[in-house]
Amino acid sequence: MDKIFQKTKIIATVGPACNTYEKLLQLAEEGVDVFRLNFSHGTHRDHQEVINHINKINEDYTFKIAILGDLQGPKLRVGQIEGDGVALSEGDEILLTNEEVIGTKEKVYISYPAFYDDVEIGETIFFDDGKIEMKVKKLNADRTVLMEVLQGGVLSSRKGLNLPETNISIPAITDKDIEDIKFAAVQRLDWVALSFVRHPDDVCKLRKMLRKLGSEAKVIAKIEKPEVLDCLRDVIVESDGIMIARGDLGVELPIAQVPLIQKNIVRMCIHRAKPVIIATQMMESMIERTKPNRSEITDVANAVLDGADAVMLSGETAVGKHPEKVIRTMSNIIYEVEKEEDLYHREDLTPQEHSPSFLSDAVCYRASKMSVDVKADALIGTTQSGYTGFMLSSFRPKAPLFVFTKTKSLVHQLSLSWGVRAIFFEEPKDLDDIISDQIEELKKRNIVKEGDVVVSTGSTPVADQLPTNLIKVTRVK
Repeated sequence: MDKIFQKTKIIATVGPACNTYEKLLQLAEEGVDVFRLNFSHGTHRDHQEVINHINKINEDYTFKIAILGDLQGPKLRVGQIEGDGVALSEGDEILLTNEEVIGTKEKVYISYPAFYDDVEIGETIFFDDGKIEMKVKKLNADRTVLMEVLQGGVLSSRKGLNLPETNISIPAITDKDIEDIKFAAVQRLDWVALSFVRHPDDVCKLRKMLRKLGSEAKVIAKIEKPEVLDCLRDVIVESDGIMIARGDLGVELPIAQVPLIQKNIVRMCIHRAKPVIIATQMMESMIERTKPNRSEITDVANAVLDGADAVMLSGETAVGKHPEKVIRTMSNIIYEVEKEEDLYHREDLTPQEHSPSFLSDAVCYRASKMSVDVKADALIGTTQSGYTGFMLSSFRPKAPLFVFTKTKSLVHQLSLSWGVRAIFFEEPKDLDDIISDQIEELKKRNIVKEGDVVVSTGSTPVADQLPTNLIKVTRVK
């Protein structure tokens, strides 16, 4: 292989610091598996240029990089505020309004049309990532809302707000999101992440829109609202992947709860064979610095130990001063942790009896276990839908995992999944030929050699395209 490869994948957000072909290639060679396009920033023309660069990298090199489009969702913000902002102290009172005015210490505009209708007296609202805290004191007849400041600070223009106690009526998919979804479909993006998910129906709606537009993109649900935790299992089942967006989650919930929520979500996703991403502030100090904080190193290491499929960088690569050093540092942390397989290799991962695909799940599980027993040099899966790839990955096998598919979109999509290296492959009609040709392809790439042991999964009869139902052990000739 011609790039750094770890089992835990790295997602890097693209921005001005890394949006050229040369920079993107450098980051890919340092270890990036997925590039994230943040639709909260930049125009479609900006994103188009980046997509063209990534597509060229995928054409020029054997490694395959996926593209994730991250929808903005309903962003609740204050409007323009005079000067450098207004200083608010505990006990101050201020009006929030939907009337577009220049904000002062007396009145501030917020971009939330249903604010007056949705909030109730006594509810707490946070501003600027939780730095400022207010309480709803009175709902006025002119549809303004009187707030009392509980924790002060300087409130400046365009800062976001969080309403952890409010039953928000805004839909998860906005008009802007619809235009971005159309763009994602035309550009054949591999993954689309949905912000503000509160219910499984939000995920269903996005998937239906994508399919109607002819897109095969897989859907990631971002976990950032407290109410989604009440239906978390159903959201995970309905989604193709999960992103733990710790920024808003840490504002809207008591912050001490976030670590255990993170671990629980990772565990639930692994058991359901759904890729899970840990995001937000992983190495934020490296936006400016050349080295991370010790706590950030531990944060990344713990994500690997938890079994996350991927760790994500935002401002560190989008606007940071040293994007390539960030990726190199993160790759090194992952490499060091993954050397100690016994620390993160999970023995409690077993097929779920209630799964509708239990029989094929059990075959994938046994193949993973067998690859340990025979000290396999490679574990091979074949898939048309991606399911076998995700399932083999979910058992976190020790052997290097290679997934062959004749579905071109899956080659990139599987780049997000733990441990998977996906390879495009036109299947012969005979199962023995399929397995033989797959091993030959790995030999050509200098991945396996004569005498190595390979564990392969497949299905027979081949023409019936059944779920995985077979395991074969081969010593490479």
